[in-house]
Amino acid sequence: MIPLDAEFTLRPVRTGDGAALARAYRANRAHLAPWEPARDPEFFTDAWQERDAGRCVDDAASGRSIRFLIVSPDGEIRGRMNVNNIVRGAFRSADLGYWVDAAHTGRGLATRAVSAVLDHARDELLLHRMQAATLPHNAGSQRVLAANGFERIGLARRYLRIAGEWQDHVLFQRILTED
Repeated sequence: MIPLDAEFTLRPVRTGDGAALARAYRANRAHLAPWEPARDPEFFTDAWQERDAGRCVDDAASGRSIRFLIVSPDGEIRGRMNVNNIVRGAFRSADLGYWVDAAHTGRGLATRAVSAVLDHARDELLLHRMQAATLPHNAGSQRVLAANGFERIGLARRYLRIAGEWQDHVLFQRILTED
């Protein structure tokens, strides 16, 4: 567990998190809908989320990705940080994705969590580079990235299917090591 402040901690997804993840996604369904792929109703069930938690654990064990949860003192999930598509070899890079509970946005929680994930990616995963992509109008997420030293590197046309449509994304990167 990585403390983010006096209240929140960051920890990897583990088996048994399905019910809490489902509660968090149901509570934030409207908040996340403009920023994520369209979700089938099954996505919001305890069973689907528990199967996904198992996939997250398997992916972490294989080194493909690691997904973290922002957890409040009551044990509820207040956000998620994903380090996806980890590539080793000469690239040593991954993609970052994240969200924070609607009731906790605008308080620096995402900024602190991204900082902790970047430290983990550099120090534990030995990654050289992290990439992130945001919708062009997602100013809040872009502020989080800027606060963590990301630089804009381009625009990817029709990059991801978000909210049911292929949408452009602004690409950012952060170099984690100087070697």
